[in-house]
Amino acid sequence: MIRALLCAGAVSLALIGSASAHHSTAMFEWGKEVSLQGTVKEYQWTQPHTFLWVIVQGSNGTVEEWGLEGMSPSWLGRRGWGRNTFKAGDKVSVVYYPLKDHRPGGFYVRVKGSDGQVMEALPQRGG
Repeated sequence: MIRALLCAGAVSLALIGSASAHHSTAMFEWGKEVSLQGTVKEYQWTQPHTFLWVIVQGSNGTVEEWGLEGMSPSWLGRRGWGRNTFKAGDKVSVVYYPLKDHRPGGFYVRVKGSDGQVMEALPQRGG
């Protein structure tokens, strides 16, 4: 009986830990699409989320580094994305959901490469 209770307690703790490990999307203005153009600095193909780092030239001549979070490699991989989808130096146009605190970043929705190919990064709703 004690052994069963200890096992149940261990399983409960493991589930609580894994449920709280994933962050929410509350930091983004989800659904508000904004665009930017820039040059890829780095594309990180990492779990649990990918990251696209883009150098963007502002209208006043300033240069900013933008950090854009994306879906997981496993989700993107099933839709044709890969570790080498973007390389440093690639020119891209990115549609993203901005951060609520207005820092240079967000969650990327779709990315258009210099070859004109558009890569969708979120599930598309039918209708």
